[in-house]
Amino acid sequence: MADAAGVGLANVEGADRAGEDGGRLAPLDRRVLAVSGAVLALLMALSARYGLHRDELYFLDCARHLQASYVDQPALAPLLARVSLSLFGVSAVGLRLWSALAAAGTVVVGGLIAREFGGARRAQLLAAVATGTMPVLLGSGHIANTTSYEVLAWAAIALVVVRIGRTGDTRWWLAAGALVGVGAEFNHLAAIFGVVLLAAVLLGPARRTAVDRRMLAGAAIAVLLVLPDLWWQSRHHWAMFAMTRALNGEHGGPGNILTWIVGQLGMSCLAMVVLWLAGLRFLWRSDRPLWRCLVIAYAVLFVLFAVTTGAQTYYLGGLYVCLLAAGAVDLDQWLRSHPERMRRLVVGTVASATLSAVIVLPVLPSSDVGWTYGTSALSGETLGWPQLVGTVQQVWTGLPAGQRAHAVIFAADYSEAGAVNELGRGAGLPTAAGAQNTDWWWGPGNPRATTVVAIAPGPDYAPDYLAHLRRYFTQVQVAATLSNPAGVHNIEWGGHVYVCTGPRRPWGEIWPELRNYA
Repeated sequence: MADAAGVGLANVEGADRAGEDGGRLAPLDRRVLAVSGAVLALLMALSARYGLHRDELYFLDCARHLQASYVDQPALAPLLARVSLSLFGVSAVGLRLWSALAAAGTVVVGGLIAREFGGARRAQLLAAVATGTMPVLLGSGHIANTTSYEVLAWAAIALVVVRIGRTGDTRWWLAAGALVGVGAEFNHLAAIFGVVLLAAVLLGPARRTAVDRRMLAGAAIAVLLVLPDLWWQSRHHWAMFAMTRALNGEHGGPGNILTWIVGQLGMSCLAMVVLWLAGLRFLWRSDRPLWRCLVIAYAVLFVLFAVTTGAQTYYLGGLYVCLLAAGAVDLDQWLRSHPERMRRLVVGTVASATLSAVIVLPVLPSSDVGWTYGTSALSGETLGWPQLVGTVQQVWTGLPAGQRAHAVIFAADYSEAGAVNELGRGAGLPTAAGAQNTDWWWGPGNPRATTVVAIAPGPDYAPDYLAHLRRYFTQVQVAATLSNPAGVHNIEWGGHVYVCTGPRRPWGEIWPELRNYA
């Protein structure tokens, strides 16, 4: 790689010279838009496969309870889900449209970042392909939760920072602040990225050229945009911090550091790992202090997330868009001057991207996705929800009418509550109460209920749940066992539906003890 290093440094110098007057950039390669369109077409073509994901069921439930924030997320993703409900009803295709558009937009941003680094059309195309084949982008673009929006927000923030570093035009800090604020209203991680990046600028050499009143104005814009979230959290005992502690306890710790490190190799398709590694070098060796701040932010967040939430390997996914774009510019001439290397990269990309797509997208028949569950649970958690609702309906209608009049449906997991409330709508089932995350804040249903039909996931996710229920009821009977037609051992596999009677205290008094943040 010695020759690559020399060419890479030459590219850095060339990119810097091209940007000295803030102009003379190559036009945006139209093929970047073609790659973006291909990603959108692929995601929409697969959007109706299998069923709704467990997180999507929860988001639909949140969409019917619009508020300024939630325990585990800000307000904008549920707001988009509410728009989908209004336009399309309970539709996987309609719900996933927004995440697919976010993924397609991220591909364009990847090409634009390469352009800001001084990349010609070929480097822009390579950056777009590298972005479009990222497993984290494809997986999050298929499932409508917060991740696809977070990846787009991080990439867009990096684009603005790169532009400021190239041109010195600090008016762009206003846009950066707006992107941090809007991104944080989709996912709190965008705020963490913004804070770490701000600290890297203020405490390093970039402070001399990049810090002025416009940067402070941008920070103020970000704070103003997240005030609704902060207001809601302050009125709900700062639930997001309790949620964060719970997640850190589950996913963090020394045992998950290796998982985090290995997981970063899967943020891009395997053939493109060389690209983002070259991108780190490109940024660090440039003479742009603000570009170096992106490397510092990456290093700080790498360590922070490794220690605190190591099993959540996708938390840094959005920053890899910038690194891939930088690497595309760094290695452009090196690849061009050695056609055999370019051919190997193309073949490797096709092979590794195909494997990634099979794992994170619903490409296979649902009966064949069990082997992918250990690597990515995305497809596995879209299976079995209609059957779960049918099982709950059988148990519910099997109760005598007089008993049903004083009964509630209770779900231990937010996805179970969402399944009953969304897929069971119109089937004669009452609204399910849930113990997990924001569901708990919506209350127990009838506080004077004397019968509770309880749904709980499998033993790996909710161990000894029968014993847990017996703490609150004198009689607990297993009424049904949960499974799915594909035989995938997902979270619900092996769970149960219980009929609980004889509450030891009124149901409304039991409710405060059932809260579960996870």
